[in-house]
Amino acid sequence: MTDSAVGDGPMDRAPVDRALADRALDEVDIRGIDIASVNGLTLAHESFGDPADVPILLVMGLGTQMVGWPDEFCALLAAAGHHVTRYDNRDVGLSTHLDDLPAGQPVAAFLGRTAPYRLADMAQDAAELIGALGHESMHVVGLSMGGCISQILTLEHPHRVRSLTSMSSTTGSRRVGHPRLDIARRMVTQRSARSREEAIEIGLANWRQTGSPGFPFDEERLRRRVARSWDRGYDPAGSGRQFAALLAAPDRTAALAAITVPTLVLHGEADPLIGVSGGRATARAIPGARLVTYPGMGHDLPEALWPSFVAEIARTVAQAEAVRPGPPRPA
Repeated sequence: MTDSAVGDGPMDRAPVDRALADRALDEVDIRGIDIASVNGLTLAHESFGDPADVPILLVMGLGTQMVGWPDEFCALLAAAGHHVTRYDNRDVGLSTHLDDLPAGQPVAAFLGRTAPYRLADMAQDAAELIGALGHESMHVVGLSMGGCISQILTLEHPHRVRSLTSMSSTTGSRRVGHPRLDIARRMVTQRSARSREEAIEIGLANWRQTGSPGFPFDEERLRRRVARSWDRGYDPAGSGRQFAALLAAPDRTAALAAITVPTLVLHGEADPLIGVSGGRATARAIPGARLVTYPGMGHDLPEALWPSFVAEIARTVAQAEAVRPGPPRPA
């Protein structure tokens, strides 16, 4: 494991050049929403950039739709020479909602009861999506629960993963990555929204609690994002089933030693939802993993850090591409 922190303090970086981000969004090719049939369900997905470029799959976290990956961030990653695909996990957004399954019971799952489905099933979804997109393998970037799914994808379907980036995530060990108590309590007891307006206010309150204390809180951007998620498909029951799957997942610490692809771990040092110890444990568990931590970053994607995220991911992708076997030579 190599370990580095970016910057001397939370506010020592200039904001991302918004004109650059907007220009990238204007210039990259964006394919509209498409639907893939995989693993007995359908997944909605959207791609940015040239299909001939190096492919990256973005895996989002608990109860969060693919629009949790900001359009401008996806465009910046595509402008760096990647074909970027984001998708809605099962039970959120425009993908299949498994309403025929029992309700998720997160506390019971934490205590050992079986969840309606497993994170391994969600990793299987991702593995089959990679094939449906026409790729044998992709570089995989997972955030929060998406990082857990990406780790399992890399372990159980190694032929599908060229490199792994685990962001704001953990190993599944209950000894690391602890949430702050007030946030853990809120996750278990929070009521469902009864209207679009209430959903926006609850969402903003949640982001204020879990976001980055060292960076500006962009209320208008987050308000638009929460409203967009409501319009695409608000489903607290689906989020509950995902939460149960997350809490029922076993500790992966020992298994992670089997990962051989180039691995990057990114984590905020002020993350109140998955403490930075979760990222450090992930990097320790994976041979050769590179850890980068950010002062002042919480459990979100601060706009000022987008250039650093893109650069670190691109470095890991390039490392993996450099050692990939080339096409077979003619006899």
